[in-house]
Amino acid sequence: MLKKILFTLSMVFLATSAFAAEKTYLVGTDATWPPMEYIGPDKQIIGYEVDYVKAVAKEAGIKIEIKNVAWDGLFAGLDSGRLDVVVSSVTITNDRKKVMEFTDSFYKVKQAVILPKDSTATSVADLKGDTLGAQTGTTGYFAIQKMDGVTAKSYDEISYAIESAYTGRIDGVVCDEPTAASFALMRKEYSDKLKIAFILEDAEVEEYGMALKKGNTELRDILNKGIEQVRAKGIEAELQKKWFGSVQE
Repeated sequence: MLKKILFTLSMVFLATSAFAAEKTYLVGTDATWPPMEYIGPDKQIIGYEVDYVKAVAKEAGIKIEIKNVAWDGLFAGLDSGRLDVVVSSVTITNDRKKVMEFTDSFYKVKQAVILPKDSTATSVADLKGDTLGAQTGTTGYFAIQKMDGVTAKSYDEISYAIESAYTGRIDGVVCDEPTAASFALMRKEYSDKLKIAFILEDAEVEEYGMALKKGNTELRDILNKGIEQVRAKGIEAELQKKWFGSVQE
């Protein structure tokens, strides 16, 4: 009888271990920020961060599934357990660190100001009286709110803000530099009328991290080991060349 009980317990343990080993972690991203994360021509989620988190997962030995989630639902998804990780151009800030875990940073970025091509503005001081758009809850939106004499207008997606600037409904847009370059410089319909006027040099250099539910240090450490390997093996450099044409210093 004892042998039977021990055998049963061992089988349960093995089954549980196998289940744990096969766990698939759900990664949420707001796929509206090219070239970081966006929907490609074949309707698949693509971008630098998408490739990056896939590489990290492979090096860390875990399985992931990437889901497209609207920005305002990403962090609620972490809190509720519907998502395990958020990888969506999320800047590591002290306020965010109070309510969620972050992996090591894996990309540095500054905020860019997109204006009409005929604009002569070269600094924030030249924008007094203007209305600038940004995606709700992003560091770009927070940056506008700190500008003296400038009105901040929020949008659910950065593409809506860019479109508003393109059609003249607002005076400009503030967003992460890679996304600004993707919209203002690489898309013909926008590049004919818009430009990156200047970078907010006075703002701190921001660092992207993978966000997790507060207290989930186990998965954070697993992902950090993956990031370490992606960097050490030169995979990070390869991905930066693929998506940006150069390697970040």
